[in-house]
Amino acid sequence: MRRRVVPVNNKLVWVVAVVAVLVLGIGGGLTAALVVGSDDADSSAPREADPQSSDTGGSTTPNTPTTPVGPVPKGLEEFYTQQLDWQACGDNECAALTVPVDYQDPQASDPIKLKLERVPAADQANRVGSLVVNPGGPGAPGTTMAENADGYFRPQLLDRVDIVAFDPRGTGDSDPVDCLSDSELDAYVAQDPSPDDAAEGEQVVANQDRFFASCVANSDALIGHVSTVEAARDMDVLRAALGEEELSYLGFSYGTTLGSTYASLFPKNVGRFVLDGATDPTLDFRQNALSQAAGFQTALDAYVDNCVAEGDCFLGADRAAALDTITRLLADIEDEPLPTNQDRDLEAGNALYGLITPLYSRDSWTYLDQALQQALDGDGSTLLLLSDLYGSRNAAGGYDDNSLEAILAINCLDDPESIEPSQVPAELPAFEKASPTFGEVFAWGLTGCHGIQVKAEEPPPTIKAPGAAPIVVVGTTRDPATPYEEAVALADQLDSGVLLTRDGDGHTGYNKGNSCIDEAVEGYLIDGTVPADGTQC
Repeated sequence: MRRRVVPVNNKLVWVVAVVAVLVLGIGGGLTAALVVGSDDADSSAPREADPQSSDTGGSTTPNTPTTPVGPVPKGLEEFYTQQLDWQACGDNECAALTVPVDYQDPQASDPIKLKLERVPAADQANRVGSLVVNPGGPGAPGTTMAENADGYFRPQLLDRVDIVAFDPRGTGDSDPVDCLSDSELDAYVAQDPSPDDAAEGEQVVANQDRFFASCVANSDALIGHVSTVEAARDMDVLRAALGEEELSYLGFSYGTTLGSTYASLFPKNVGRFVLDGATDPTLDFRQNALSQAAGFQTALDAYVDNCVAEGDCFLGADRAAALDTITRLLADIEDEPLPTNQDRDLEAGNALYGLITPLYSRDSWTYLDQALQQALDGDGSTLLLLSDLYGSRNAAGGYDDNSLEAILAINCLDDPESIEPSQVPAELPAFEKASPTFGEVFAWGLTGCHGIQVKAEEPPPTIKAPGAAPIVVVGTTRDPATPYEEAVALADQLDSGVLLTRDGDGHTGYNKGNSCIDEAVEGYLIDGTVPADGTQC
């Protein structure tokens, strides 16, 4: 099963086509619009609701009949025949989906409720059905995609489909797992991600052990049932509750892992599937770490090459010099944290997150320029702000979601393999070859599941999905979090995989200003037109 090695993951929580206004505090105060998504000026334009769509006082489409749609696994009849009660929530509609904690023993404990949020199609007269979506992670609360639908999706898609987002089990408002207090999570994120000696290495592992012990102590029985397989089974219950014979799905980043797992468990129930920013589920935890280390190095190389090409690059005259400047800056911060405009210093872990966060989108490179220039001048404020954005930490000092905790809980339930600190030195040559900048961090990430105390009930399926409808797999050539080679691999593994390539920078391909990708994705999801396998955009 695909897993993302701590501390860096492939979540798409804030790396979406959303405009956020940030006060960056540079040079006396700079307010800037951080556009982390599309360059297409029309992609975030407000859409007008069709006059035939309903107001917020009730459902825009009929509630699900209690007659089950499609095959019902034995013992799950009460879940597959449930009727969703859609109620107004802001500009959208919300409902709760009831699912069992344990699919192997559905009656063993009280069921849980997953939060759903729906954006009804603007053009209800020409609505083509429901599109279930997932933003990645694992651990991201999926309902953010409905709350920010105009940023994630182009009007062409919003006009024709009901966007149905959900918080996967253990995340957001779906019985979220809880492992650390806010102050403990601050310290966990700030810790040095690449220990310098055996004592520091043992401390990192001790922190991991405490983390997982706290997950069990602070969460209910669901902590052992937040696997990708179980989340995929939830999606089939959702399909039936929506009254759909087949599931149409758009998943980003880790959402491709979830989607390919669903397709392999329920190939006959697959409708129009698009998996964007794809992961290769055959990689073991070490191969996965090497792949992602290389991906972030490729993205950083592209960033510094752009800086050098523009002339008078503040980082150095060429790639080697620029990368050396960044490496020395990270080492200096590890030795002596930088002051900030908050009541916290910028520590080594925050500096890493602050560096990798803008690499998810080319549109954010200008903010990385500002953050690094400021840090080189002795101020860590903007790097800390970018780190906080990555972790969903708010200005009040709390966390807006549990994504940093859920990612570990889910990843390590899917694949609990881990190594001891004493084994890390032997891994360093391969990792430093894959990424001179990030290699050591990812090598230490191999210890990230040390201390896991729960075990998954069901192993992941072989990713193949025989008999499924065409599954479109989108890969971006310089994607930092899900390297392009993984999209090629996933498309090849799926019996009906169709590869769609975006030549570009940043994480994922849809709604990033590439009309070729956008029209191919929307053509399939709306009209059922399958793009030619191997299409290059």
